Amino acid sequence: MTMETNLKDIENQLKNTVVENAPFPIGVYLGRDMKIALANKAMVRTMGKGDDIIGRSYFDVLPELSTQGIFEKLLEVLSTGTPYEVKNSRVDLVINGIGTTHFFNYAFTPIFDATGTVYGVMNTGTDVTDLNIARQQTLEAEEKLSLAITTAELGTYEIDMTNDRVSVSDNFRKLWGIGEEAVTKETILARVHPDDMALRDTAWAASAHDGTVAYEVRVIHNDNSTRWIRINGTIIRNDRHEPITLVGIAQDITQQKTSVEQLAEIIDQRTAQLMRSNDDLMHFSHIVSHDLKEPVRKIRIFNSLLSQAPDKKQRDEYSEKINTAAIRMSSLIEGILTYSSTNALGFPVETADLNTILQGIKKDLELLIDEKQAIFVEQQLPAVQGSMILLQRLLYNLVSNALKFSRAEEPPRVTISFTTFLKEDQDTIRITIEDNGIGIQPEYAEKIFNAFERLHPKDKYEGTGLGLALCRKITERHAGTVSAKSHPGGALFIVELPLKQQQHFV
Repeated sequence: MTMETNLKDIENQLKNTVVENAPFPIGVYLGRDMKIALANKAMVRTMGKGDDIIGRSYFDVLPELSTQGIFEKLLEVLSTGTPYEVKNSRVDLVINGIGTTHFFNYAFTPIFDATGTVYGVMNTGTDVTDLNIARQQTLEAEEKLSLAITTAELGTYEIDMTNDRVSVSDNFRKLWGIGEEAVTKETILARVHPDDMALRDTAWAASAHDGTVAYEVRVIHNDNSTRWIRINGTIIRNDRHEPITLVGIAQDITQQKTSVEQLAEIIDQRTAQLMRSNDDLMHFSHIVSHDLKEPVRKIRIFNSLLSQAPDKKQRDEYSEKINTAAIRMSSLIEGILTYSSTNALGFPVETADLNTILQGIKKDLELLIDEKQAIFVEQQLPAVQGSMILLQRLLYNLVSNALKFSRAEEPPRVTISFTTFLKEDQDTIRITIEDNGIGIQPEYAEKIFNAFERLHPKDKYEGTGLGLALCRKITERHAGTVSAKSHPGGALFIVELPLKQQQHFV
């Protein structure tokens, strides 16, 4: 079997195992007519146009999108090479002849050839229709709750503003926790929680302008239980515009307050899950388009050299390098499959040997290191707790960044060291990655961690502007930090991570 056949088998395995079985839609469209070159199972299901869409124009397969601005965004990415990402976007599709409404988080990522020319667009997405339905159901539930409260029993009261005499209904007494004793303004005020008196006073002061009194306060009952009460009142004036009577209602909103707090907690949880899902989608796209690039590049180059090798020793050497790259690709594929199938909890915490990770990265970047004659000065790094695949991505991005932004007149020199220290009663490692490259201007030291932020033109330094943004998200998920600063003759990146994680997932 030839090396070309091995390469084709590896590429087919990549497509079948990673792309085809990914749990969210992935598609690749080529040229101005957006010919569909690849669509995994999830994308075929999402489009709902049958299985024979490969080779057809995206525009012809989904004509219903012509008025939704999506075609224009695809062509804009193709022409500019700038990625496009949108969240929670409504997309109307026609599936089996029936119009359906969906909501997606999706991204269009440009695909470049060896010359840096955009020749296609990769489309990845996540269907968040169920989340939008859940949000709508939540809003409807809140409206029903509000209706139920307004139709509940209300306490009524009346105050003679000429002599402060108070009349209340039996339900008002119940709401306020007042027994059979006479009710006066002093009796009512004595039940108001001291911390809420200012709210009541502010509402009364405002009533002089619009004739209404509205506020919410906590009322303390004899058994020290607390109820939230909403007060709404209207001032009645005589023909001389003098206030004579205040009539109003008291409404128990304790359950509503509790429900609002619970609702806010649920929304915060769902928002956090959605944000993590978006982050993982961005991580996945970055891993697919970057981690697999170097092994494939090595296989192709060494396969070419193998066919030209003059003696058996060199052929054996190149064959071994091809085999090593293939093994590395297989390991990456397994990691990506694990990544794509991770549940909402995140990635299980495991013990990750940073030194082993770093040596694997240097193998991945072997061609670039040899090409630039890069020099590495490094300490033996320790093991930490965290996600192996995320920590690999963190170090990969930082090391490749140091190689990428090197000076043309001298080989890159990358120095990797670490120290341990106690931070907030927790053992912490500080890893520094120092280079002799073009450096970072102080005013950009924080800006470079923003997604899609580029400080240099694409024709001079390749990249998507996502690498350092992902580094920050990875360190945050590990309860750590990453920062950058310039130093004489290069740049310095500082990563701080706890040696042990307090959670089971990151």
